[in-house]
Amino acid sequence: MARSSSGFVAGLTAAAVVAVGFLAYQASANAPADLSVKPTTSGTAAPATSPSGGPKKPPANPLAVPAASGTGERVVYALGARRVWLVDGGNKATRTFSVMPSTVHPTPGAYTVTSRSGSVRGSDGVQIEHVVRFATAQDVAIGFSAAVDGTTPSPDPSKKTGGIRMKRADGDALWTFAVIGAKVVVVA
Repeated sequence: MARSSSGFVAGLTAAAVVAVGFLAYQASANAPADLSVKPTTSGTAAPATSPSGGPKKPPANPLAVPAASGTGERVVYALGARRVWLVDGGNKATRTFSVMPSTVHPTPGAYTVTSRSGSVRGSDGVQIEHVVRFATAQDVAIGFSAAVDGTTPSPDPSKKTGGIRMKRADGDALWTFAVIGAKVVVVA
């Protein structure tokens, strides 16, 4: 019985030596050619590459005013980003905020504020304030507003509504900024 145990131990030892040898080979194959060179940590990562092999551009600032939104003092509404910027005469955003779009959207382009209402009931039945209207589409008036109760729920897709809803504080800022005749630029 002692012979079979020693044979078993010898077999395990041989298997361990083979495994260690294989792992040592893998480690040496993946090691750098010169181990005396210290890695550099300059604080900047190497630029990533795009699938085409060229350097990858850093992501754009999502809060930056859209480039194709014109110049001068204006309200910019980005449909896809669901975001509004209040832009001063020097083309700098003084405020930006997210919005909940309506079911009827204005087409991209330049508009002017045509009417304003301090407090009314929206086409969805919600009491709203600081309504700033600037467009009409599908026979629906389109404008910015804030619900008096502070909510910004998704609109009922079965109804044609034109209210672009925002938080009350953002509605206050837009109300002050966007007077009759103010420029509103809608971008995709």
